[in-house]
Amino acid sequence: MNPDQPQSSPGDADKGLSPGKKLARLRQIVQDVAEAADLESALYLIVSGIRATMQVDACSVFLSDQAHHHYVLMAAEGLNPEVVGQLQLKLDEGLVGLVAQRRKPVNVRNAPAHPRYQSVPESGEEHYHGFLGVPVLHQGELLGVMVVQQVAERRFRESAVSFMVTLASQLAGAIALSLAHSPSPASVDTPDATLSRIDGGAGAPGIAMGTGLVICSPAELEQIPDRPADDPDSEIARLSRAVDQVAAEFERLAEHNEPALNAEDRSLFRAFALIARSTELFDAARARIVAGHWAPAALRDSILEHARLFEAMDDPYLRERAHDIRDIGKRLMARLLPEKQPAQPDYPERCILIGENLSPVDLTSIPAGQLVGVISGHGSSLSHLAILARALEVPAIMSLSSEMPLAALDGRTLIIDGYQGQIYPEPGEALRGEFRRVRQQERQLSEDLQQLLELPAETPDGVRIPLYTNAGLLSDLNHSLAKGAEGIGLYRTEFPFMVRNSFPNEEEQFTLYRQVLEAFHPRPVTLRTLDIGGDKALTYFPVQEENPYLGWRGIRISLDHPEIFLTQIRAMLRANAGLGNLNLLLPMISRVEDLDEALVLITRACHELQEQDDAIIMPRLGAMIEVPAAVYQADELARRISFLCVGSNDLTQYLLAVDRNNERVAKWFDALHPAVIRALIQVVAAGRRHGRPVSVCGEAAGDPAVALLLLGLGVESLSLSAGDLLRIKWVIRSFSRQRGEELVSQALALEQASAIRAMLIRNLVEAGLGALVHPGNSN
Repeated sequence: MNPDQPQSSPGDADKGLSPGKKLARLRQIVQDVAEAADLESALYLIVSGIRATMQVDACSVFLSDQAHHHYVLMAAEGLNPEVVGQLQLKLDEGLVGLVAQRRKPVNVRNAPAHPRYQSVPESGEEHYHGFLGVPVLHQGELLGVMVVQQVAERRFRESAVSFMVTLASQLAGAIALSLAHSPSPASVDTPDATLSRIDGGAGAPGIAMGTGLVICSPAELEQIPDRPADDPDSEIARLSRAVDQVAAEFERLAEHNEPALNAEDRSLFRAFALIARSTELFDAARARIVAGHWAPAALRDSILEHARLFEAMDDPYLRERAHDIRDIGKRLMARLLPEKQPAQPDYPERCILIGENLSPVDLTSIPAGQLVGVISGHGSSLSHLAILARALEVPAIMSLSSEMPLAALDGRTLIIDGYQGQIYPEPGEALRGEFRRVRQQERQLSEDLQQLLELPAETPDGVRIPLYTNAGLLSDLNHSLAKGAEGIGLYRTEFPFMVRNSFPNEEEQFTLYRQVLEAFHPRPVTLRTLDIGGDKALTYFPVQEENPYLGWRGIRISLDHPEIFLTQIRAMLRANAGLGNLNLLLPMISRVEDLDEALVLITRACHELQEQDDAIIMPRLGAMIEVPAAVYQADELARRISFLCVGSNDLTQYLLAVDRNNERVAKWFDALHPAVIRALIQVVAAGRRHGRPVSVCGEAAGDPAVALLLLGLGVESLSLSAGDLLRIKWVIRSFSRQRGEELVSQALALEQASAIRAMLIRNLVEAGLGALVHPGNSN
């Protein structure tokens, strides 16, 4: 102990500050650490901030060095400064090791008397008795241990323990990022040691190395102030000019990027132009101007109203549309407030674009050939950003932890892995060499997959597994056809309902559905009936609920409002006249009464239309299996309809009680959980007993390991993202149905999803398909 440091009396620690002031200090420490230039500075801010806030005699931080099996004292106040960076403890040594082993706080009244106490005389801690250590955990990984000590022989109060635990959880992300940018404890003796990685979500597959560039949105909509409109007509004219300019900009982007994008991808920007010119958006803003608001505030409210509608939805595909609406709004705002537009950034030669809420337009702003990767703080693999990244064949990382300050990646050399959703900042030469090897294998994989385009998805023993795609926009259709889709396994019909101020009428729906059916004719198209309600409410059809995931949605709303349901059914049946490729799918079925009632309405609509047009036919009808109740009544449902469709995302979510959009519980969401597999077995068996085919849609269908298991389960078709079609086709063409059945038996003997996945991946690798899991695993 340093002799010039004050010594506390019993009970002094943790009494100096009120709870409110302590919370303010906690926030300040977190903010200071997030802005620290390097690891050393960050750790110093931690120990000095904690010591001052808690008024303890000593504070220290030990970081884990798993490679060398010890913990290193990396920062301290109140201990001998000469031991910082030198003092090492084995993983199971001392009270620090006890904290790490238990992964929970250790609060000791008299540390020297504890059986796990390890004396380190040169540290100067021999006078300390009270000990509190808490683990620093980030995404399940133990980064280190934070310790506070006091001279007094006394346990720390519960408020002190709570403060330390809260602080450790808040600082974990910043420490992980600082470790990624600075030499780790292991690199003191190993200059080229592999640096830490940052984990996010996989958005678009691929491997890339480049320089990070963080961009900001041109305007923050929520910050636009309220002001009166001195001249409403002038304000309306300003808004109209902005709409014309932004729509024209989108159209120019579509044409400007013609060499890089094919026709269906360019149609996305034309769709953005249509949204910018949307009558609903413009009329809503104009009404607010007439009511006395200036154009920017009127536009702000109109855009945010539409964006929040989409953000409230539980369907991830539709929720991602909020980013599109906001981006269009920001570009309109930039035209209304030209002084807010930022200067054109200086794009790196190999640019990895980074932002909190990137949009497809951000990608197209980069000069041709310079964009090599994308990192977005928000979004998912279902966002238009991810879809466009796949079209441009650049890897994308989505939904980074909110604890990660993206600004710290600006200007850094990065390797990003879009397969695993991982980022490697400032890679050493060894990691760069591995990157070059993996890139070569990735190029070879792309060439190999392209050769499968015209071949059927058929197993070596002659079993055909049709591969369909999921879609929700007309712009998705050509992209799916170009990838060899054999039809649409799930078309979400919600979108045209979301972009209006009232329900679309029968003719509007008929026109849309006819386009979809004609685009794929004679291939089958499965249109899912309206799946709104709960947290997918419409502005003109509000639904307020405390628990939207278990609320009034899907078929429940349709049956409570048969006038809405019948209008949609009539439009679908009319659109199918003369084509005959319609499959009709009913969502959120949880009891047979709902299915029976829906079938009565569909039959009635069909008979009424047949009296007017003999080309109207009854389509194949299917029920979605996405709640546990439907699994247990699969036999009863199968007797009533033509096919069963398992919604793997929702079924996994409801079976495991895991919100698939919650990053904190993402590691618990796994379609290979034994319970999910057993549920699938029940559904497939019910379908087989009644001669009803069973399909699977959702993320699981595009996962090579899960698809291998679905083959063995007897699933008869898959519906997945267009970008995954050729990858899954390779799996199907490489494994017989009999081999798949053997792997199902092996999976049922295992108790953990991780073990099941490891077994399936091992079989993929042994079959020469390791590149589907990760390009580096091709052997």
